[in-house]
Amino acid sequence: MRHEVKNQYFSYITDNSNEADENGAFVKTVQNAMYEKEAVKRGCKTILNVSECFKILDIDPNLKIVGITGTNGKTTTAAAIYSMLLDLGKKAGLQGTRGCFINDKCVESKSLTTPSILHTLINMQKASQEKCSYFIMEVSSHAIAQNRIEGLKFALKIFTNISQDHLDFHKNMREYINTKSAFFDDDTLKLINKDDENIRYNVKNTLTYGIEKPSTYQITAYGLRDGIEMAVQYAGKTYPFSSVLQGKFNLYNLLAAIAAVHILEKTSFDKTNEALANFAGVSGRMEIVNLNPLVIVDFAHTPDGIEKVLEAMRENELVVVFGAGGDRDKLKRPIMGKIVEKYAKKIYITSDNPRSEEGEDIIEDIARGIEKKENVYKIVDRKEATIRALKDLEEKEVLMILGKGDETFQEIKGVKYPYNDKEIVQTFLKAKN
Repeated sequence: MRHEVKNQYFSYITDNSNEADENGAFVKTVQNAMYEKEAVKRGCKTILNVSECFKILDIDPNLKIVGITGTNGKTTTAAAIYSMLLDLGKKAGLQGTRGCFINDKCVESKSLTTPSILHTLINMQKASQEKCSYFIMEVSSHAIAQNRIEGLKFALKIFTNISQDHLDFHKNMREYINTKSAFFDDDTLKLINKDDENIRYNVKNTLTYGIEKPSTYQITAYGLRDGIEMAVQYAGKTYPFSSVLQGKFNLYNLLAAIAAVHILEKTSFDKTNEALANFAGVSGRMEIVNLNPLVIVDFAHTPDGIEKVLEAMRENELVVVFGAGGDRDKLKRPIMGKIVEKYAKKIYITSDNPRSEEGEDIIEDIARGIEKKENVYKIVDRKEATIRALKDLEEKEVLMILGKGDETFQEIKGVKYPYNDKEIVQTFLKAKN
């Protein structure tokens, strides 16, 4: 990534050796160290390390970095913290799956959950230029394993949960858990989901949150009808909170956000509750895209994520459209099928992002987890599957479209085609009505 800078010795910095020449500086990281000789060969005279970039980019040394990792919940938790801080009058940046936002403005569209360290530093520079006090970022397991958070000093690290995902990269759950746990090895201030027993962490400077187990921040009572109502206990006192979000899984996401804001700002819980009430959620996460019939789009693409969103709606007659990504963990596919069968009245198995795989093969992998084959429809074309589900929808049935959330493309054979679940639903229903 090439980025122009004002410096008497070089005019730009880059972490790509192919871009390096005598006019620039090569930023050497753990990831690209092997290409340093290539950068020198191309005439680059200046080699920088990550710590030097903080000064060159004039990143505010007081910028508080909050890192959130976990299989599910990163995006919603990060967005809730960001939204609440803005509502409390603080200036903040947010980087993650949905892109980069600074003080409620989108400055970059979607990219990797955690981009390269230079990319992150450039976003932090933008946040510093806008006088931000906080920089909230999602931290993926890939980024931890590849050290894409090299040199960052976090003010707070947050753990949401661990369930099966990314085993195409991590090979097995033990390696996946070890990678996530490595993020919490140091003495940094930490906020840990106490109800998830998979994570390991350094107990020094650790605060906890949860529902089932005694925690620093603990939900002692809650209601999930027409949103969320919860009572949060802290230091022997109980405080009420409410949100328009749906589902038990969001209890954890919102509790983590409440706790994080309290840790960072020491704001009264009354003011925090007001800020939380203004958070409407994240596009593509349990997003209601139509009321009658009720159609919900969600990003859930792991066994645990799917179970949580369907569990949240289990009182309804559910119809589910879903698939699984190609070139990714194949072991989870039949597990996903089994979970959907547990909750759904009708199932439409289709494509997600098949990538280099054949959609039919992925569908068959999913179908192997489903015992009863009646009311199970296999339709490779995702648009066709969605429209078929809408046409077949009966009174009182709720349609759940899972896997892509607010993604605006579908990746097939190396090409990203424009595609959005929400638009497909709304276009069809508008034409029908």
